Amino acid sequence: MQAVVLVPGLWNPTLTMALLARRLASAGYAPQVFSYAGRRPFAPNVARFAGFVRETLGERPAHFVGHSLGGVLLLDMLNRHPQIAVSSVVLLGAPVRGCLAGERFGRWPLGRWMMGACGELWHAREARWVREAPLGVIAGTAPLGLGRLVARLPRPHDGVVCLEETTVAGMRERMLVPLGHSMMILSSAVARLVQRFLARGSFQ
Repeated sequence: MQAVVLVPGLWNPTLTMALLARRLASAGYAPQVFSYAGRRPFAPNVARFAGFVRETLGERPAHFVGHSLGGVLLLDMLNRHPQIAVSSVVLLGAPVRGCLAGERFGRWPLGRWMMGACGELWHAREARWVREAPLGVIAGTAPLGLGRLVARLPRPHDGVVCLEETTVAGMRERMLVPLGHSMMILSSAVARLVQRFLARGSFQ
């Protein structure tokens, strides 16, 4: 069975990935979920993630799926650690180029406290995939999320992350789904898209 490593978003416990993990297991994959504290500094989380993969999988290639901040963490870790073997990668609503909603929320005392050290990640930046393995992006277009309460987001967006913020230079494909930010990890349609990309390197 091929291993697939799942990475949840900020504030999301590993339990939120249970449904997607079960669906991938039914498709013949062996899911592993990486748990981390998103409010802690980003660099130590990247190092911990790399250590988790080496300890869990050794030198075996794996698939990787990350939601929201988990996708940002995933992209950075794999770019920084080329010795980790990759079969394919799927990012779900990952604000890899910054997040306007997060940046605006971070201006409030409550927002700064809730986001902790990860708040610096929401400023605009570049995002690039430097591996040969295929990387696919799934982005939501239903404006259903708390981000609308703190910022006027340019459409299309998923209520938290704008479409443009999910763009990765070097990605193979991007698929748009009519879902809000948090619903992507619960959606059976998204699970089927993930399975297809892991198997074929394409959503088509």
